[in-house]
Parts: sequence; structure tokens; C-alpha cells
Amino acid sequence: MPTTSEFESLLRGAALRVTRPRVAVLHAVYEHPHADTDSLLGVVRADLGEVSHQTVYDVLRALTDAGLVRRIEPAGSVARYESRVGDNHHHVVCRSCGVIADVDCAVGAAPCLTASENHGFAIDEAEVTYWGLCPACVATAGS
Repeated sequence: MPTTSEFESLLRGAALRVTRPRVAVLHAVYEHPHADTDSLLGVVRADLGEVSHQTVYDVLRALTDAGLVRRIEPAGSVARYESRVGDNHHHVVCRSCGVIADVDCAVGAAPCLTASENHGFAIDEAEVTYWGLCPACVATAGS
């Protein structure tokens, strides 16, 4: 987990002003990977006290635009945020409880998959979502 000064350096490196909400949201995303906005809002409020939904939305947008966090939106789910950026990893999602875990690229370097036809696009990323049941849900289903 990066320190507060390292979070501040990340923000400055992305040409973003260092503010308490930005540092708090960045810390929350690192501490709670794949969390949704409401969950992150709760973590930030526990750290800073009262902060608006709009502030957290604005900070998440700025951090995503700056490439400091990644926004994912598995089918049927609200947007979620993670700090693991730039490595083109994928995700596995539990169909029952919705838990999400990271999955490294299956083959080779980014974008990890070679399209059968690129239609002239310069492809730099592939997004794969694996679906199934997590170990806890498998155990519950087997009971």
C-alpha cells in the first residue's frame, strides 16, 4: 500500500492538484479493489468526515482520466474501480455473490489476445471477463 506522500506524488505526476479528497479516494481504491462508488464513499467519509457523492464521482472521473485508477463494469454490475492499471489484466466474477478477482493475461503480452480481424484498429487492450462461482458460493451450493 503506497504512503500518503506516494499518493501525493502519483497525483502530481498525473498533473492533478493534491487535495484531501483525491488522496482519500485514491487510498480507498487501493485498499478496496473492485469497490463500487457507494462503498468508496463510505470509506472516504470514515477517513475525512462529510464528503459529497458528487465529490467522490468527480475524483473518480479525474483519477480514471489520468490513468491512476481503472474503471470496470462487468455485465449487470455498477461501475467498480481498481488501482491495478496499465497491465491489461482481466477479471473473474462470481455469478452468485458478485465478488471480483483479478486474472493475469492468459497468453503473451498486452493486449493478451489477438483479434481474428482488427478492421484497421490499432488494438492496445483486450477486456475479458470470466464468469463462474467463487469458492464460497460453490461450498454453499454443495451444502
